[in-house]
Amino acid sequence: MGMGKASSDRRDVVTDRLLGAAEFTHAHWFFGNLYEALVRIPDRVAASEASAELPRSPFGAGSPGRYYAPVAPLNVPLACAALVAGWNRPGSRPWLIVAAASSAVGGAATAYLLRSVNPKLFFSPQPLSAARRKPLLTKWYRVHAIRLAASAIALAAVDRARIGHLADQQRGVR
Repeated sequence: MGMGKASSDRRDVVTDRLLGAAEFTHAHWFFGNLYEALVRIPDRVAASEASAELPRSPFGAGSPGRYYAPVAPLNVPLACAALVAGWNRPGSRPWLIVAAASSAVGGAATAYLLRSVNPKLFFSPQPLSAARRKPLLTKWYRVHAIRLAASAIALAAVDRARIGHLADQQRGVR
C-alpha cells in the first residue's frame, strides 16, 4: 500500500466519522427544534413565573438549554470539518457544501435568538405582559422557522453526503 493510498484511506475514515457525528448532532438539533415548535415550548417558558422549581434561567428546569447545550455547539464545526475532510470526494462535495452552509445559517439564527430575543423573552426576572411577550414570540417563531428549515436541510444534506461518500468509496474514486 502506497503512502497516498494510506493517507486517502485515513481521510475516508475521518470523513466517515465526522459525517456520522454530524448526522447525529443535526438530528438532535432538528428533532429538538421540531418538538419546541410543535408543543410551543416558548409560549410556556415565556409565560411561566419564576419559582424554586422553574427558575427563569437558561439552564433552569424546563429550559430547552439543558437539552441543546451538550450537543448543539458541535453542529456547525462538525459540518465544516466534514466539508474539509470530504472535499476530495466529488459524490459528496455538493452535499457537504449544502450541509455546512445550512448549518451555518441555522447557527446564525440560533445566535440571534440567544443574544437578541431569548434574554428579554425568557430570562427577565418576571414574565413579560402578554402585550410585550406577543411580538417577541412572533419574532422567535419566525426565526425558529428559519432555524428549523436550516437544520432539516443540513440533516438531509449530511445524509446525502454520507451516501455519496460511500458510493465514491465503492467505485474506488479517490
